[in-house]
Amino acid sequence: MTIPYGRQDISEADIQAVVDVLRSEFLTQGPAVPAFEKAIAGYCGAQYAVAVNSATSALHIACLALGVGASDWVWTSPITFVASANCARYCGARVDFVDIDPLTYDLSVERLAEKLAQAEQSGCLPKVVIPVHLCGQPCDMADIRALGQRYGFKIIEDASHAIGGKYRGEPIGNSRYSDVTVFSFHPVKIITTGEGGMALTNDSELAKRMVKLRSHGITRDAAEMLHAPDGPWYYQQLELGFNYRMTDFQAALGLSQLQRLDQLIATRHVLAGRYDKLLKDLPVTTPWQHADSYSAVHLYVIRLQLDGMKGSHREVFECMRTAGIGVNLHYIPVYRQPYYARFGFKSSDYPQAENYYAEAISLPMYSGLTEAQQDLVVAALRLATRA
Repeated sequence: MTIPYGRQDISEADIQAVVDVLRSEFLTQGPAVPAFEKAIAGYCGAQYAVAVNSATSALHIACLALGVGASDWVWTSPITFVASANCARYCGARVDFVDIDPLTYDLSVERLAEKLAQAEQSGCLPKVVIPVHLCGQPCDMADIRALGQRYGFKIIEDASHAIGGKYRGEPIGNSRYSDVTVFSFHPVKIITTGEGGMALTNDSELAKRMVKLRSHGITRDAAEMLHAPDGPWYYQQLELGFNYRMTDFQAALGLSQLQRLDQLIATRHVLAGRYDKLLKDLPVTTPWQHADSYSAVHLYVIRLQLDGMKGSHREVFECMRTAGIGVNLHYIPVYRQPYYARFGFKSSDYPQAENYYAEAISLPMYSGLTEAQQDLVVAALRLATRA
């Protein structure tokens, strides 16, 4: 594609940070990972941060740390990447979905409240709810937290799109309204470690458990062992964990990228504002931003006003791709995936998600996008919607 929908922004300082680690004594399990964790926790205002090899891994160990198991329900948004639901299935739990808000495209608090009231009657309340900050715009976490306190469920914020954003003037990731918050550092995200993720929490016990789970369930802390260590070499595997560790050179890249995070977000906001103006006369709906939020603008999703154009959703999408514009669609409703469809989900239960899927297109959005490239995107969309 001539213009991708997203891409990393790598500086010479980023490259040097990785080279420095490659020339050091530690490629993994060295000082860079804890330094990155400390920096992210400090930036977000959280007590603890646990770096892992992907946001999927972070979601998984967060579920395990919260005790999710085969008898439990986990609810999330249907408009998200499959990892937001898969993490519960890895634990053997059952998954259900809550329809989205028609303006923010995040999990709808109103639908959540209705579904919880029904679930209470039938005795199948969720153990964990995973709201997803789609495109970088935070969910209404205060209301979700209030529902969690009323109905007794835990909360994992899937903030894979949202590092650098704010909710009610405070950084997303402080976990004020949740038990754990998860970030992604995939290359198309705001900052990258190549692959990588982070779980943030203010609960020391959750943090300790996630640290063990990311490294085979092993501890070297004598205070946690079931009997006295045999010697200074000793460790114990206390539970079945995983090799979800982040490498030091990944952490070094992330730590370097973090220095530019606010600048990268500001650039995305400028680009989003410019899109808003350029698209005003086209038959599309541009993203709506809640007054209580400062989006990280990971994605710029438009919705086609199909009644006002000749082409179909697919025809517009294909026309853009043919023009060299790397549009994408975030996301196919998870319940439509063959793996989840076999559980009997009905599309009619999620009308807003269905409407969104029928109209949504993600336009290119990344900090290196130039005004000239943006003009090409808009020109291609103008042609596509008037064909």
